[in-house]
Amino acid sequence: MPIELPWPGFAATAAPVQPLREFILKVQSRCNLDCDYCYVYHLADQSWQKQPRGMSDAVVEAVANRIAEHAQAHDLDEVAIRLHGGEPLLTGPDLLIRITETIRAGVAPLRVLASVQTNGVLLDQRTAERLVDAQIGIGVSIDGDRSANDLHRRFRDGRSSYDAASAAITLMGRPGLRASFGGVLCTVQLAADPLAVWASLLDLGTPAVNFLLPHSTWENPPPGSGHADGRTPYADWLIPIFDAWFDASESPCEVRMFEDLIHLLLGGSASYEAFGLNPIALVVIETDGSYEQADSMKAVGEGAAATGMSVFRHSLDEVARLPALQARQIGAAALAPKCRQCRHHRVCGGGLYSHRYRPGAGFRNPSVYCADLFALISHIEAKVEAGLARRGTSLARIREAAQHNP
Repeated sequence: MPIELPWPGFAATAAPVQPLREFILKVQSRCNLDCDYCYVYHLADQSWQKQPRGMSDAVVEAVANRIAEHAQAHDLDEVAIRLHGGEPLLTGPDLLIRITETIRAGVAPLRVLASVQTNGVLLDQRTAERLVDAQIGIGVSIDGDRSANDLHRRFRDGRSSYDAASAAITLMGRPGLRASFGGVLCTVQLAADPLAVWASLLDLGTPAVNFLLPHSTWENPPPGSGHADGRTPYADWLIPIFDAWFDASESPCEVRMFEDLIHLLLGGSASYEAFGLNPIALVVIETDGSYEQADSMKAVGEGAAATGMSVFRHSLDEVARLPALQARQIGAAALAPKCRQCRHHRVCGGGLYSHRYRPGAGFRNPSVYCADLFALISHIEAKVEAGLARRGTSLARIREAAQHNP
């Protein structure tokens, strides 16, 4: 590609650097599944083909040095490292543990929260126990029941990955492992029955779920999208799950998307990158040591995630000063005029940054999921408002209290 500016007319500033606190390490650039919606292998950016298969010791040591340097400059007391791929377990547990221990030793006494996100195919009891003993949390990706998961998450020869992934989730529910289980990532599949997906995730005993919208742009809209005619198929899919979750007599499990949106509706500010207006605090480090923006940017175009910087030559402060990163630090100022006029803009935050991309206009556009997000947030707002009314209060009072007690 690459995109030079976040949008036409964007001007970088000399504002103080917003510290980076989350580091996604691409420890393995290949995968043992062939998920046809994958942002790494099947969307616009194919740079994975040029990457080394695994992250070398030299890259890991340089990462540790850069994090330590950045943490000291910004007086950080905690950072998170997320071990990703490809499929990170292709390296085996020994390398993942060595990477984590090298970084922890290199940044001490800084606290390092470490986790691995896996498709679960290679997660057996010995691997899980070794990772947990090394204080590495584990998350598993699955798209629901067998029929939903097998729509897209298959091996290259077409075989189902469901049995292996569901077995990994069941394994992580065992005593001694469950406390280190971060839960499940589940990509929304319109062709699947949402309540069947929800029931299957609960039946597997997962303690937490985060639903993900398929990575798309205005140039390449999501499957079944209603962006051109006002339909809201993704909201329509998520709302029955929200109602089942919200109306349950006891919380069946955490659902990050719903909890983040409720938190923001109640006047909070903290959220992950998909919602809200907080500054982005993450950077990706590829197997060769190059810095990249969030992985979802690979849906935009070849080189859209690239920064042109590397752990061997550039500090994290230099990365944070890039226009592409600065544009994600300025809150509502980064939103399209239409978004700033929307009553949900502080909650929605424009949606995931990559989902706003339109050729010629960059990222200062509403999300390609704009109608879906508005419908989903409005539904959640109405349910929360009704619940608060039964308790003799209102969203307005809660928000006012939040403003006075941030």
